[in-house]
This record gives sequence, structure tokens and C-alpha cells, in this order.
Amino acid sequence: MFRRLVAGTACAALLAGCASPRPNDADAKGVAASPSPSATAAASEPAVSASASAPPSLPPTANAARYVFPVEGKSSYAREHHDYPATDIIAACGLMVRAVTDGVVLEVSRIDNFDKKTSKGEERGGLSVSMLGDDGVRYYGSHFSAIDESVRPGVRVAAGTRLGLVGRTGNANNTCHLHLGISPPCASTGDWWIRRGVIWPWSYLDAWKAGTSRSPVAEIQAWHQAHGCPPEPKN
Repeated sequence: MFRRLVAGTACAALLAGCASPRPNDADAKGVAASPSPSATAAASEPAVSASASAPPSLPPTANAARYVFPVEGKSSYAREHHDYPATDIIAACGLMVRAVTDGVVLEVSRIDNFDKKTSKGEERGGLSVSMLGDDGVRYYGSHFSAIDESVRPGVRVAAGTRLGLVGRTGNANNTCHLHLGISPPCASTGDWWIRRGVIWPWSYLDAWKAGTSRSPVAEIQAWHQAHGCPPEPKN
């Protein structure tokens, strides 16, 4: 069931947020890279989702999958997160965010619509990107300061491809970091409560940082078999 759902899936999710991360003194010291012209232009464009450009069907290649740590440069992350499983990778604004594995871009949001007064779940991620890995797993990153112009729904990316820059958009609470969520791709639209993360990522981050290609496929398959695609958020 999971494999059939993955092939040809075109998620049109909105946005998810994350917890109030720990203070980032790297950002306080002004450590930040200037976005490239293309990334700056991309940041001002309206949100785009896979509904407009569906990715092609992908063969399952979990056994051959390769993985890289999503942030290039100095970073840290805790083994906890509020309300739901995800990880906030604390890093200086402007550091490069990379695709964690080979796959296809599903959704791109280039506009920060977050409003503290309403704090809508679908808007908490600010600038964000989700992708469907060739391993059949969905990877979601949010709070970017800029997203590269070339990163669009339906575009293939390789592990390590630059997606954009670490930022503090959405409900990042003025703290530079990358929110990472790992989930199964679901057919329903607007599934931000699934896309934001359903399993704890840090054991995989530990492995990727050490140069080991540990795959979350088995854990995601088990979660999906147990929970399916919940039609609404639980928190």
C-alpha cells in the first residue's frame, strides 16, 4: 500500500511549524551569508505546490539510497521537540541547506505568511521545501531565509544539492534554524500536520553527520501501516 501511494503522489501541503528553539548565538554575532541573486529573487515569489507540477513516478531504490546532513557548516540539534516528532537544527542564518537524498521536489513556499495573532499551523513554516526521496520518504525543511530559483516542484535533485539558506521565517521565534520533518507522502491535500514530521529524525541525523547512509524507510513504512494518513491534526 505504501509503495503504491508513493508512486505518482503529488502532495499539495501547506506549512507546518516547530518548537521555540534554543537561542542561536551564532546568529547574534552576525554570522550570515548573503543570498545569491537567484535565491533573493526566488524568496519574493508566491508559494508553489506539486499540484501544479506533479513529480514523475519513482522506482523504489531504498537499498541504494544515499544521504547527507542537511546543513553545511556548524550546527547543533536537540533530541526533543514539542508536540510532534521533528528536529530543529540550530545553525547560523545564511548557511547552506542541502537535499538529504536523491529525489524530486514536491512543494515550495517562497512567501512568509505567518501571523502570530492567528498562528495557523499551515503557515508556521515560513519559507519551506518538501521533497519525495527516491526511497519513497518525504523530507520537509522550513524557516529558510531564501530558496534557490532552480528549486521548483517536479525538479530532480541529488543528495547534497543546494536548496536554499538557513533562516528564521515563520514561527522560528527569531532564532536561525532548519526544521526537519520526515513523513510518508500522503494523497490528501493540505496535510501539513503529517508533512511537519511523524518520526524522530535525530538518529538519522547522527548517522548522516558521521557519513553513514542510514535510511528511515523501515520506520516510515511501519508508521504508515499503523496510522495511514490522518485526515486532521491531533495537536
